[in-house]
Amino acid sequence: MSVRQKKLELIEAMNRARALEPPSFVPNKLLDTLIERMNLKNDAELCRVLEVQPPIISKIRHRKLAVGATILLRMHEKSDMSIRELKELSNASVH
Repeated sequence: MSVRQKKLELIEAMNRARALEPPSFVPNKLLDTLIERMNLKNDAELCRVLEVQPPIISKIRHRKLAVGATILLRMHEKSDMSIRELKELSNASVH
């Protein structure tokens, strides 16, 4: 499989994931709250704490990637916030 084919499959998978996410999905509220509660400066520092590559947080923030179970568990473990609270933050409506 060529690199181009892999890239196209990844884009298709991201589009399918985006279609499945609730219309009220608000990743910025979740990420901003994590940064605030953990006394971090920015997304880069959040990446270091969560032990993920910066493109992951960037894709979540720009709604190109949904918050999956693995990163949700890391957020829970590192922030001591309940999973329920994290999910509510990611589904909070924008006013």
